[in-house]
Amino acid sequence: MSFLSSEPKRSEEPAADIAPGARLIPRITIQAFCEHSQTAQLVESAIHDRRMSKVALTTHNGGIDGAVETYKSNPTPNLIIVETLLAPDEIPGALERLAEVCDASTRVVVLGHVNDVLLYRELIRSGISEYIVLPATAQQIVGAITELFASENAAPIGRTVGFVSAKGGAGSSTVAHNVAWAIATVLRQDSLILDMDLAFGTAGLNFNQDPPHGLADALMANQKVDQTMLDRLMSKAANHISLLTAPVTLDRTYDFEEREFEQVLELCQNTMPMVVLDIPHAWNAWVRQTLATVDEVVIVAEPDLANLRNAKNLADTVRALRPTENAPCLVLNKVAMPRRPEINPAEFASSVECQLIGQLPFDAALFGTAANNGQMIAEVAANNKINDVYRAISMHVTGRQATHAGGKSSSLMKLPSFLKKRA
Repeated sequence: MSFLSSEPKRSEEPAADIAPGARLIPRITIQAFCEHSQTAQLVESAIHDRRMSKVALTTHNGGIDGAVETYKSNPTPNLIIVETLLAPDEIPGALERLAEVCDASTRVVVLGHVNDVLLYRELIRSGISEYIVLPATAQQIVGAITELFASENAAPIGRTVGFVSAKGGAGSSTVAHNVAWAIATVLRQDSLILDMDLAFGTAGLNFNQDPPHGLADALMANQKVDQTMLDRLMSKAANHISLLTAPVTLDRTYDFEEREFEQVLELCQNTMPMVVLDIPHAWNAWVRQTLATVDEVVIVAEPDLANLRNAKNLADTVRALRPTENAPCLVLNKVAMPRRPEINPAEFASSVECQLIGQLPFDAALFGTAANNGQMIAEVAANNKINDVYRAISMHVTGRQATHAGGKSSSLMKLPSFLKKRA
């Protein structure tokens, strides 16, 4: 029995948390044949992992026998996952029948209920790619698939961080741009800002840039866009910072399919070690898909009730979309605005159930000057303590270290009981 021409490298350790720059699994087809509905649910839950975003996965009943019957008259996919309830001495024979109807290039992962080292060694020698003992986790399954299909020699892809406002005007664009500036100037890491608000984006204004081309051109090129074209569309904002700006015109509408940004984003990740996504305050298929697939989600909110409600909804939805990923984190903006009652930052973060990684105080004069001059806060006031907050956020989103929120709030108000975190 042989499913593979060569034995794949196997990791003896369970799949760990996804590291920054982890490789995505390429566009492959996986079919799973399960004996129990719980196993089918486990395999299906693996598709929510970011690494599986390109994978086509279907589950079927019947275990090894079901797979054999199916492939007698159908082509085999890139990977077959089969669950078996057979005794150890019966498993090799059953897999021999499966091998007779499989293409030589097809890989097989077996989910079994017997923890037997001798069985494992026999299966690996015979060409089975991996044997996973149940019960297992979705991360273990994804880890095994990654070991089989993700290229070990390929360069790591860039880290993606998406900034999104809980409410219009909360300032996620300003936070995203200043954090990218901190990444570029303090960490000396090349960063690319994608202004995804094609109708009303502000990246060009904030960096005093008016390039003739940008993100819209890359999207309109569809399948023709490549690395060379993308490099030509980028504009240089400063040392270590590049932009893909929005056209900011209303001569057409920008209605995109769910995965419209996928190819451009992949090219960006191959080009830059850090990709900062300035995501508009909207809710449609492509925004949801983007939030589900980036490495880190940062919700920017003001400390009031409407922002709290929206931030809570966003955080809960993002956690459900990406159950195996990091939870979204929180930045509070325009804190301590004069004469405005505010929700206590600690209570706000507790209710939203997100880590508070930064508090930015309200300073109309400073932020207004920076916006009108097309400059970052560090350019207008290099010694202002607000820059420390941006630096702390940049350290967090790049995976350097935990942040300390900083900042203070005044005129605090209590949360309504229905929004308090439930024990």
